[in-house]
Amino acid sequence: PQVGTELRNDGIMAIVYALGFILLYIAVRFDLAFAPGAVLALIHDVLITVGVFSALGLEFNLPVIAAILAIVGYSLNDTIVVYDRIRENSLRYRGRTLRDLVNTSLNQTLSRTLLTSATTMLVVLALLIVGGGIIRDFSIALTVGVLVGTYSSVAIASPAYIFLRERAEKKVTANKGKSSAVA
Repeated sequence: PQVGTELRNDGIMAIVYALGFILLYIAVRFDLAFAPGAVLALIHDVLITVGVFSALGLEFNLPVIAAILAIVGYSLNDTIVVYDRIRENSLRYRGRTLRDLVNTSLNQTLSRTLLTSATTMLVVLALLIVGGGIIRDFSIALTVGVLVGTYSSVAIASPAYIFLRERAEKKVTANKGKSSAVA
């Protein structure tokens, strides 16, 4: 039992460290405003997957931790594709509003997201059905993770980016108004 507890705790710490380094990576690669939305989406994916395991009373073991780390990578990849398109379109369509720019970017990446998720889901479901008891928990975690990860980059990461950018713009506008009034 002590070895199992130690491995579980080490696995949880691996997930926490992975999320921290992902935050740093996205902040450096894109912009600081992108990073919190991506990490929020990843935390959402992990919590939903762990919540499903808890609700179903399934065992939380090392293959499940491996699946959660795979989910983090899968979801992060999709979020980076969306964020990269937002960045490209911000240069291409300079006159558009932020919400319109993000909406256009999401529409451009939606078919890729859905096709990638569908093909991944086919493989994961094959593992779940044919894989047997050894990888059953792993397959269940991946099934939940792919479903949740598919919508989190669209419905969580992108709106979080919009929220943070609009909040920063309001703050800049308010500071300009205060400095104008003082001068």
